[in-house]
Amino acid sequence: MRKLKVIVFSAALMAGSLPMAMTAQAADAPVAAPAPAAAQPTSSFEIQEFHADYKPFKIGDIVPDLYRTKPYQIDAWQIRHLPAPEAGSHWTYMGGNYVLITDAEGKILRAMKGEIFYGH
Repeated sequence: MRKLKVIVFSAALMAGSLPMAMTAQAADAPVAAPAPAAAQPTSSFEIQEFHADYKPFKIGDIVPDLYRTKPYQIDAWQIRHLPAPEAGSHWTYMGGNYVLITDAEGKILRAMKGEIFYGH
């Protein structure tokens, strides 16, 4: 039985790869350039997208007014192992993540996983 499984598996592997390699199209087809990489996070805790209140958010989005209120503002960012906020911005807590937003309009500048608190 084991020998039969090995033969079937080998045949399936070869059937999937041989036709493409044997065609002239595969040899003559231009190779597509890789897509430009998105901005890479500078930390293993940094994220580009997250969910809060059953809605997706990403860098550049505007947060709901609730998250711009004082109860959500994080002043003790050092004990949470967060980088210092940029001028005119502050950290807030959304959906289990720490989010850096602008003071003026609530635009998301940066986001970090909530686990950063325990990661150091």
